Amino acid sequence: MAEHSRRVGVPVFLPSDVVFDAQTHARADELIARYPVGRSALLPLLHLVQSVEGFVSQPGIEFCSAKLGLTDAEVSAVATFYTMYKRTPCGEHLVSVCTNALCAVLGGDAIYSALSRHLGVGHEQTSGDPNSPGSITLEHAECLAACDHAPVLQVDYEFYDHQTPDSALDLTMALQRGERPPPTRGAPLRDFRAAELEIAGIRPDLAEQIDVPTASPQTLRGASLAEQTGQRAPAMPDHVEFPPLPEKK
Repeated sequence: MAEHSRRVGVPVFLPSDVVFDAQTHARADELIARYPVGRSALLPLLHLVQSVEGFVSQPGIEFCSAKLGLTDAEVSAVATFYTMYKRTPCGEHLVSVCTNALCAVLGGDAIYSALSRHLGVGHEQTSGDPNSPGSITLEHAECLAACDHAPVLQVDYEFYDHQTPDSALDLTMALQRGERPPPTRGAPLRDFRAAELEIAGIRPDLAEQIDVPTASPQTLRGASLAEQTGQRAPAMPDHVEFPPLPEKK
């Protein structure tokens, strides 16, 4: 068996047989046109690639670099910096369990352990064929900015609040059966690739999807108390003199 050596720290992206079709090229052009400088569209373009492939492959890197006039190295540097860009194929659903401080002490670690045992996988690993219905990729997640609902997890970036190991297992088994239990708040659950298309900024039916509150009473409690007691933030002055910007060197 041939051995392939590489320098430590040099990112490797998997090959892919996905061909980016005319619709994907048109969507990429639409995203690029939204920015005065084309390279600013790199983040949404990487999400667009994931909506097609389910991860970022070497051809996906090359697609972005060709569209934006960047080098593969420049695109790779961004794709390896942010954890939302996956370098191996994701399942139909991505389950992200918050194991940061507050969620962890309230049960997040136990939730992750229960799901890991049930699925037989660890961090950023997939149970089942990534291209098959019911396949699930599991990951630890840093703070999901929902401490008022801890412990929480996300499925394809939609929130499921106040979870327990049992409720998380029920949710995961429902996903494996092909069901899509409604999130606690926000848009209806779809799948990882559909979520990536929306994150990229292509939202053909978003207005029709979101017909439920996206913020909970717990989250709005502070604002409600301030309104009840007549508290207001100081008004911004009409004219503010800002210090001069330092000269570029």
